[in-house]
Amino acid sequence: MTFAQFVGSGSTGIIGVINTVIVPIIFALAFAAFVWGVVSYFFIHGGEEGKRAEGRNFILWGVIGMAVLFSVWGFVGLLLSTLGIAR
Repeated sequence: MTFAQFVGSGSTGIIGVINTVIVPIIFALAFAAFVWGVVSYFFIHGGEEGKRAEGRNFILWGVIGMAVLFSVWGFVGLLLSTLGIAR
């Protein structure tokens, strides 16, 4: 087994499993945190300033989480294509 086969891409190897299973789950969690923050901020706790601040924090961390995930995901793709491992 070569290193390229071990690392893999698409749906095989370690990178393939990470890209097809783990990353989408983390994206879904970050998006759920963002949506929960929006719902909490605007709809559930419209009049309570303390609870609105908590919703604002969920929005902020959801956006930050998605931005970091997109950046890392793109960097890994760029690195794999530069090394000639990605298909």
